[in-house]
Amino acid sequence: MDWQGQKLAEQLMQILLLVFAVVAFVAGYVTGSFQLMIQIYGAGVILTTLVTVPNWPWFNRHPLQWLESSEAEKHPKPEPVNSKKKSAKK
Repeated sequence: MDWQGQKLAEQLMQILLLVFAVVAFVAGYVTGSFQLMIQIYGAGVILTTLVTVPNWPWFNRHPLQWLESSEAEKHPKPEPVNSKKKSAKK
């Protein structure tokens, strides 16, 4: 799964869970059934899991282009950044 695919999966998860939560709440409120509300939301969680967890092909439309090992050796490695700032002396 590429970076855009991860973002899409995250957005789908949030949207689907919110929609199922609203539908479950309304159905539970109208029927007065807590059990129905939990069943609808549980089905939504399972459906959301089936849509977002597997690595479906539409989540890998923008694969990363990795450098060849010989090409990677030509480029310098980044230096670690110190979290402590040095005080500027005047």
